[in-house]
Order: sequence, then C-alpha cells, then structure tokens
Amino acid sequence: MTSSPTSAADKPEDLTPQGPPPAPPSPLLQRSGAVASSGLDAGVAAHYGDPHREQRLLAEGLAVVDLSHRAVLTVTGPDRLSWLHSLTSQALTDLAPRTSTETLVLSPKGHIEHALHVVDDGETTWLITDAATAPAAQSWLDSMRFMLRVEVADRTADFAVVGESVARESVEGEPLAWVDHWPGPIGDTALYGPSEDHPGADRPWREVLIPRADLSAYVGERPLSGIWAAEALRVAAWRPRAGAETDHRTIAHELDWLRTAVHLHKGCYRGQETIARVHNLGRPPRRLVFLHLDGSGHTLPEPGDELAHGDKVVGRVTSVARHYEEGPIALGVIKRNTDAAAVLVSGPTSAAQTVIVER
Repeated sequence: MTSSPTSAADKPEDLTPQGPPPAPPSPLLQRSGAVASSGLDAGVAAHYGDPHREQRLLAEGLAVVDLSHRAVLTVTGPDRLSWLHSLTSQALTDLAPRTSTETLVLSPKGHIEHALHVVDDGETTWLITDAATAPAAQSWLDSMRFMLRVEVADRTADFAVVGESVARESVEGEPLAWVDHWPGPIGDTALYGPSEDHPGADRPWREVLIPRADLSAYVGERPLSGIWAAEALRVAAWRPRAGAETDHRTIAHELDWLRTAVHLHKGCYRGQETIARVHNLGRPPRRLVFLHLDGSGHTLPEPGDELAHGDKVVGRVTSVARHYEEGPIALGVIKRNTDAAAVLVSGPTSAAQTVIVER
C-alpha cells in the first residue's frame, strides 16, 4: 500500500534554529605548509609544518593565529549592556568602551550553555564565541529581547578573528580586540584554584576583530602559528574552553571559571541560584585537573576518552596537546573525591594529576 504525499500545509513547522552559514574558508589555509584542523577547530590550520617552533614563536609574541572560524555576534541599541547584564553571569552595565570581559549563559539549573568573549566599542557590543554553539546562542538572545531596544546580529561573514600573544586592550585608531584577563580575578568573584603562581598569568592573549576581507593584509608577513600552538598554551594555562571542558551538566565552579566570568553579587539571572548555592553551601561534584601524559607511546588520548583510577572510571579527558617545553599535556574533568595523588589512566596512557580546583 502506498501512502499519499503529504502537502506542505500538513507538514509540521521546523522549529530547529537554522543559524548563520559557516564562516567562509580561511585564505590563510592556502599558506605554505598549512594542515587543516578538524573537530571544534575545523576551518583553520592545525599547524603550518612545525608545531613546536610555532608554539615558541607564539609564546614569544612573534606569531599570530588564524581564528577566523570563530563566530562573531553583535548587540546594538541603547539597552544592550543592561540587557546582557540581566541575562548572563558577569556584571556588564558599566562596561567601558574597549574594556574586555567574559560572561556565561547558564541553563535554569546553572549548567554552562555558552561562553561569550565581550568587548564594547561605545556603540556596539561584540561577542566572540565558538561557531558550533553560535546559532543557539543567537537564537536564545533573540528570544529574550522582548520590548527592549536591542538588536542581535551575526557578523561572522563580515569579521574574522586573529589571536595574538598580547595583553593590551585596543585603543582608538586600531582594530577592536578582546583581551583575555585569565586568570583574573575580575570583579566580585571567587577562586576555586590557586590565588598565586597560577600558570595562566604567563599567557598574554587577545583576539582581534578584523574585517574578513582584510584578514590576509592584517597578518601580512608575520609568522603564523596553527591552532595546535594556541591550544597547547591554553591547556598549559589551565584555561577552560566551552565545548571542550564543558558538557551538558558542567557548572562554573568545576572549572574554576568563576574567577573571570561570574560576578557573585550582581543580581538575578538565569542559573544564579546554582552559582550561589554551590558557592555558599556545597562543593562542585567534579573538578578540573591538569594532566602530564606519559609520552612514551605512539598515541595520546583523544578528547572525550575516559579517565580511570584502578577499575573505576572517574572522569574524561577534555583537551590534549603537545607542549614545546612540557611535552604531552591535557586537561580533564574528574569526580571531586578522586584521590589527588592518584595516577590516572586513559587507555594505555598514564596521566599524573596536578590539582586545579582545590575547593
């Protein structure tokens, strides 16, 4: 028996957020030696032929990184900062032009949904985020506008992002940039990791917004480092990244992310109850760890691989890198009560912990 075709009028409405198209292919992938990345960083070069040299150049501030696969959203209108302030985890109402910060969009239960790099130019608030989650972030922001004087737009097709080992905010006359102030602290917050001797203090970083048509010209003849180099320096700095260190139940305390992304006394926003309750009354159920990996084998764990202690799975690997000085390293998220002195195992690879989240 054959069924009759369903008419367009009978079909249910597709409510799946369509989002913007992906960023155009990067012209920097045409540079000599470029090897394309994949996964979370698809669309830019993993490296240009010599990953360890590229790391050294980047750490010395001599190279730049193509981040043109990142998504760029803008919020315009006179209510933009107070509106974002009311929706997200950071205090934004009095954010001065060309001053960088970051904020989190949380679920009603306090789980991290989106991480936004925020900088305002005096007329527009610019948000840099990972491309995979940008359509959902834009859709949610649009749904929360109500009667306020704000407009949300995707500008990924018009603007590209370039990473630099620079800690200076941009000034008038040069391209707008978001500066990573990790490890902070920023504002009225709390530390779940060390207050002194934090390795992130040795990693200057900013993300420069460039008209996409000018990307190649902005880079010019400067050396290029691939995303592998940037990720290795990030992992060594214990810097969490949404989509890597997060899953559907991650709370900010587990990653020591309150220190730069959460203001503890800014008023109500979605997920605030969980932030306050865990901070005041409890401990996070999991904790971020830095892992020194045994590099004697031919392979390393992949993000998402299990971490075990004895015959018990205690967590997962979240980011993996080969550092030019420290060798194979990783970040992982494990159960809070796991012995801090235990050597963990991921497949055939052993991993020695360094405690990050101490509370």
